[in-house]
Amino acid sequence: MEPLFTPEQLAEIKAYHLPIYIRGAVSPLIYLGIFALILGVLVQPFHRGAQRSAAWLSRHLAPLRTAPVLRVVVNALDRMWGESGWGAALLFALFVDLFLELVYSPANIYFGYVLEHRYGMSNYTPWRYALDTLKDLSLEAIASAMLVLGLYGLARRVRRWWLVLGVPSALLLLGASVLDPYRAQIYFQQTPLEQGPLRERITALMAQASVPFQDVRVEKTSVVSKRLQAYFAGQGPTRTIVLNDVMLRELSPEEVLAAVAHEAGHVHESKWPGRIAASFALVAFLFAIDRLLRHAAARGWFGTTRFADIRTLPLLWLLSFLVFTLSAPVSAAFSREREREADRYALRLTQDPAAFRRMLVKAARVNKMDPEPPRWIVLKGHSHPPIGERLAALPPPP
Repeated sequence: MEPLFTPEQLAEIKAYHLPIYIRGAVSPLIYLGIFALILGVLVQPFHRGAQRSAAWLSRHLAPLRTAPVLRVVVNALDRMWGESGWGAALLFALFVDLFLELVYSPANIYFGYVLEHRYGMSNYTPWRYALDTLKDLSLEAIASAMLVLGLYGLARRVRRWWLVLGVPSALLLLGASVLDPYRAQIYFQQTPLEQGPLRERITALMAQASVPFQDVRVEKTSVVSKRLQAYFAGQGPTRTIVLNDVMLRELSPEEVLAAVAHEAGHVHESKWPGRIAASFALVAFLFAIDRLLRHAAARGWFGTTRFADIRTLPLLWLLSFLVFTLSAPVSAAFSREREREADRYALRLTQDPAAFRRMLVKAARVNKMDPEPPRWIVLKGHSHPPIGERLAALPPPP
């Protein structure tokens, strides 16, 4: 069997992944150090700056509070917060977010732009990279504002806020995947796959797999990346098969079908137990936040003067980081097993192990996958088994 990579290619792949592995090893320690700095030194300056900025804006923008539409919005925010001060809270969250972005921007630029270009994995232009970064920052700012107003505002007014917020949020989490087909379109243009043999064969394959879907779409990711990718987005009436344009250029129709068959295997997974468990975990996490906020208020941490003081926000980020870091190896282990089962399902569905093997080999070469990453990297959080392991599990070629 032809080797997966030549020695030269393998050396390049190892060189490409080495900085990524180093980052994976040191980033948790760096994150903890940054939050130690924020919680130990910067909370009070950020809070004072937010209060002063909010007071300045309130004085200079006072006429806007009486404008017909803004008056309604401001009154609603006052009621949601329970008292004045939501502007300072939002600015405090913004200052923390901006500080984190500034600290991480050199690493983000290096790993997201410089390293990818150095090894020929990116088509990003500086302008497109800056635009996508701005989109990311905007979405993060919106999410942070919703967290501050929703969580802290509700916690100030309702004793069992964690239950009031947790139950509808858990229900929303159960159905959030319905919106998946629309999220990617914030970043990439999508067009329907043109009528022809490939679309017909995908439709026939999904009928054989008993997987209903709304459409097959082509995502034009080649404007920023040279990686190939396929995924299913949405549920039920919104389920969409998404193939990126790199895949259609690099793979034969049989290999595209093998990739689609693998993704179809995920559709048949038993997702509800995991989603229900995640919903209960969300409620439990909010309860833990409630206990932490009450403890911080009782001890006066970071200068807090009351329950749900906005100065505890970095503490919540730190708690979230610890929870997700500690749970990542477990969730990744489940994910790798689901990927193995999806491979087996694809082989049963297509009855074409040769095409499936070619698909994996081409994906590994185009995406520069490390065939044998360090074991600790895999255990730490790899969602897929190493490509070498996946190929070894296939039936031997005739």
